Amino acid sequence: MANFISEIDKSWTLFLDRDGVINKRIFGGYVTSWEKHEFLPDVVEAITAFSELFKYVIVITNQQGIGKGLMNIDQLNSIHENMKKEISVNGGKIDAIYFCTDLADKPENCRKPHIWMAEKAKKDFPEIDFNKSIMIGDSASDIMFGKNAGMKTILHKSDENISINADLKVDSLVEFANKLNILTNDK
Repeated sequence: MANFISEIDKSWTLFLDRDGVINKRIFGGYVTSWEKHEFLPDVVEAITAFSELFKYVIVITNQQGIGKGLMNIDQLNSIHENMKKEISVNGGKIDAIYFCTDLADKPENCRKPHIWMAEKAKKDFPEIDFNKSIMIGDSASDIMFGKNAGMKTILHKSDENISINADLKVDSLVEFANKLNILTNDK
């Protein structure tokens, strides 16, 4: 088991990728409306448990569907507000959601693995210490983002074959919550 797990306390921050970690990822497409958003199994319960342990729970997501004109900011904000509301109703919290709408081929873009979104979170929440932060993602760019910012990294199982070294690998957010012994039910 990763050594850092025993060090985690209320001073730590949890960064989560969205598509493929919180909700079902649409390969070759985009979650463009709340109707297309589908939480992965038991994610709401896991985030609720994380909310008790971590000082901040922050979502970091590349959203080039906006850059491609497939959706707009209002649609994205609606998805995020509904997601936060559903988690809040169940006793959890997401403190902030940062997204980048740049196209992948745009030079000097803000997309992961660039740490622009981490820097924005640090500006909004100055107490964040990247050495006491974890990034959970299902892609190489998520893990590189975490490494580039100096965070611990957890690779979430994906339908893609990802071969990148992370500090830990899990099949789900529930598995990570179980490793932390913070779930109150038998998930």
